[in-house]
Amino acid sequence: MSARMTRTVDVCVIGAGAAGLWAAARAAQSSRSVLLLEKTARTGTKVLASGGTRCNLTTTLGASAAGELFGADGARFLRPALRALTPEGLRAHFEALGVSTVEAPLEKIFPKSGRARDVRDALERDVTTAGARIAREVRVEGLARSGDDWVVRADGAAEFRASRVIVCPGGMSYPRTGTTGDGYAWLAELGLPIVEPVPALVPLSSSAAWVRELAGVSLQNVSVRLVDERGTTCAERARPLLFTHHGVSGPAAMDVSAPVARAEASARRRGTPPPKFVLLVDLMPEISREALRDALIAGAGARGAPSIGRTLPAQIPGRIIDAAARQAGLAGAEVRVQSLDKSARHELVESLKGLRIPIDGTLGFDAAEVTAGGLALTHVDPGTMRVRGHDGLYACGEILDLDGPIGGLNFQAAFATAELAARAASSA
Repeated sequence: MSARMTRTVDVCVIGAGAAGLWAAARAAQSSRSVLLLEKTARTGTKVLASGGTRCNLTTTLGASAAGELFGADGARFLRPALRALTPEGLRAHFEALGVSTVEAPLEKIFPKSGRARDVRDALERDVTTAGARIAREVRVEGLARSGDDWVVRADGAAEFRASRVIVCPGGMSYPRTGTTGDGYAWLAELGLPIVEPVPALVPLSSSAAWVRELAGVSLQNVSVRLVDERGTTCAERARPLLFTHHGVSGPAAMDVSAPVARAEASARRRGTPPPKFVLLVDLMPEISREALRDALIAGAGARGAPSIGRTLPAQIPGRIIDAAARQAGLAGAEVRVQSLDKSARHELVESLKGLRIPIDGTLGFDAAEVTAGGLALTHVDPGTMRVRGHDGLYACGEILDLDGPIGGLNFQAAFATAELAARAASSA
């Protein structure tokens, strides 16, 4: 066996994604030597692929409102990070790097150019300008404490010695970009608890033929509620919904997908069939049940005997109205409103305010935008991102058990946690 070649640096950052690029640049501004390791041939691959190659890099929401969308535990953990790097501060930093940003619907922020490559290139330039070095195609195999330092073992008989290490290799989403969950094993070997990683922000599958037949139909203004077999609400979100050949996608479906993925993972461990869910879609969230009922009653008295389809708002696609009518036990959207008795009218209102889409599972990590699960937040100091019980070791980005909805929030969390990790590692 050949002897290992060792290189010593002040700070070693593992993973050149959004968090790693940010952390390396910021740490290099204060440390003598910073090395950023990336196992693939290029940096920021997931940044390049995000937002349909446009890169939704943060949100128009303020720090507090953005944090709340990560749930109670996530919001509490992220509070110091989002104070250190607010969404407004993030935009200002990119402006300073030459990347102007613009606002888009649904609280999104994109580079003005519409090119994710501009974001990645700016981050990479920031790293090299600050004096950090990037080593590509270096596959890390593990971490170990050696005296006062950390030793990062890599393939090819190489190892790197550093007094501080920032771990940010990402999770398991979009594995073709290189995020294959390697970091979980390194941390588990150190005795750290890993919350089982599952796909999040992932399309949902449905075996219902009528759902798949609607592939390509989109709904812009709906609210959804995911319920389990017991009727318990697992998640809610008001966002656009898209029907696909596999089931449903779009922000509304993807934002509520994590509970389905967790149930799938639990069923696999037990060797039992995956539990079933239902996605209840309110097709007209701005109209109350009472107002909708009154509209149908008024339509029944209108001249020309209008159909259900002609009575309801024009922005709802006819095929969706037809599906809702059939779910209510009617022949379809062409049924005349005046033919509905009180019971039929009630069933139609309930269907329109809660179209039931059966959900079988998710499309898995290959289609997931982020990972739910990872290093337990209880073992990370939220003010520094230092891993508790392991001096000189920091973690940030998607490897943490932290995930939020679509809308630039996960990038914001990655950048903000990286900011704290870099500050702490470079001042230690």
